[in-house]
Amino acid sequence: MKILLVHSYYHKRGGEDEVFEQEYHLLKTKYNVERLYFKNHIGLKGGIQFLMSIWNFLAARKLEKAIRRFKPTVVHMHNLHFSSGPLLIRVAKKYNIPTVVTLHNYRLLCPSGTLSYNGRVFTKSLRQKFPWTAIRLKVYRNSYFQSFYLAFITWFHKKIGTWDMVNCYVVLSDAAITLFHECSKSFVQEKMIIKPNFVKRIEMESSPRNERFLYIGRLSEEKGIHVLLNAFSRSDFFIDIAGDGDLKHEVEQASARFNNINFLGSLNKAQVLAYMKDCTALIVPSIWYEPFGLVTVEAFVSGTAVIANNLGAMSSMIIHGYNGMHYDGSSEDLLQKLGDWLRMPEFQKDKLREGAMESYKRFYTPETNLEKLMTIYEVVKNNETNRN
Repeated sequence: MKILLVHSYYHKRGGEDEVFEQEYHLLKTKYNVERLYFKNHIGLKGGIQFLMSIWNFLAARKLEKAIRRFKPTVVHMHNLHFSSGPLLIRVAKKYNIPTVVTLHNYRLLCPSGTLSYNGRVFTKSLRQKFPWTAIRLKVYRNSYFQSFYLAFITWFHKKIGTWDMVNCYVVLSDAAITLFHECSKSFVQEKMIIKPNFVKRIEMESSPRNERFLYIGRLSEEKGIHVLLNAFSRSDFFIDIAGDGDLKHEVEQASARFNNINFLGSLNKAQVLAYMKDCTALIVPSIWYEPFGLVTVEAFVSGTAVIANNLGAMSSMIIHGYNGMHYDGSSEDLLQKLGDWLRMPEFQKDKLREGAMESYKRFYTPETNLEKLMTIYEVVKNNETNRN
């Protein structure tokens, strides 16, 4: 089987970029795989890319050349926003190549992409024929035009049937598949399949854990940073915070003001795993419908339990009392759960940590992921063959 992976890299590297590379290297261990990738830019060049994304004939030409040369069995597309665009789906269809698209976010449902606005869950536009509410609120880059144009691209390709040309949509969690299926007729259940991301297992020596909590991730509003800081600034519980983002300055200020809040800055992979295995628990306070939580899997692989907002992927990835704890999204309930955790006998904490490791072994290993990917590719290939 010959697999062509397609992806547009973000200007600032993110989780989708990492997943694309992970799956490429995983598939290469057994199959003939090639990559076609694009790069999002900022400034004038980025503006031109954004305007062209509705019908990017230059990107389409690159895909045509790759298909003619490589002759793939399957094309698997990840991010198409905005330096490539939905036209690539139509190119694959033109050559009768089965197409798989991974939905890493909610951009095809709402121009916000995160279903969050102004620090709160935002779902008002999900059942509108055209997301005028999202446009009025400027949910994408605080811009009327960019919010409108992004929504128009999605609507236009829905009208001309582009999204219906995809053979299989890969979603990352139960919560995501429910949202896509309920909110758009383009995403029928027969074409959707759940395949979570994965993390490689790294052997680590066990050591006594400290009583410090840990947050690792983007320092942005939708990640619940304000909830996190509000909770810890009102307690004597200790937390280490690692990452970068728009709210970095607020985290630095809180770290300078409160002795129990420690800002670590950005960490490399080895440092992340070291802090994971030493902390008492990881906190995931996201206030948006996370399609998946890669940092949660990184916690599981290090045998670390997770305390998370009961929303999005966390509602199914975290099983309360088995591999972690849920809270209701408020800083008050987060404080309550932090206290409950620290008062918990150590043997009970260890039980949840064992559950975290078991969750990893069952769902998030490279071997499980490879098997799932190949099942998807075989199904779409056979369905396309039978159709022709």
